[in-house]
Amino acid sequence: MSSPRTIYLVRHGEITTDGRQRFIGQVDIPLNAAGLKQAACLRDHLAGVELVHVFCSDLGRSLATARIIGEKHGLEPVVRKDLREVGLGAWDGLTFEDVMTEHPEEFRQRGADIIHFRPPGGESFADCAQRVAGALAGILEGPEGDILLAGHAGVNRIIICLVLGMPLKNMFRIGQDYGCLNVLKDGTDGFKVVSMNVRCGGK
Repeated sequence: MSSPRTIYLVRHGEITTDGRQRFIGQVDIPLNAAGLKQAACLRDHLAGVELVHVFCSDLGRSLATARIIGEKHGLEPVVRKDLREVGLGAWDGLTFEDVMTEHPEEFRQRGADIIHFRPPGGESFADCAQRVAGALAGILEGPEGDILLAGHAGVNRIIICLVLGMPLKNMFRIGQDYGCLNVLKDGTDGFKVVSMNVRCGGK
């Protein structure tokens, strides 16, 4: 019988944007100074936790966060492309205003069914959920012990929905701030969300 385990699920630290609301999926934007501090705060907060593995996506903001946290544990992150944020295709990096102006019908379709809508060349949140569910299953088939996963806002919301058995259509009711921590503990009837969207050291 496998022993209970804990998943420490964090969102990467803050990234720099120009203040305009943008579609940010797999565009590779690095952590800014505040994001690096958030990752360091998580590192110190979790220093006493015994981790056997640290996982992250191959996007720089996730990898940098995972590396900083893994320092205290002597662990190099296991990089998995299937933990990437949702792929937004041709919309990735564009402002909401630009998409509304240039692609009003597609923008309307997205608003009508955000879970199943696919931007040109991208994936839907339903597609992303299938990818992330497979990634999580593969991770949990690995060695026993507590793990850390440095994810993204969409990825983390999907994982929490999976754990809670909650419909994806409700995923945006889940807050996931930059540098936040979620704790998922395994029990006799599966994982439970013990804490969610806890910001290390505040803003």
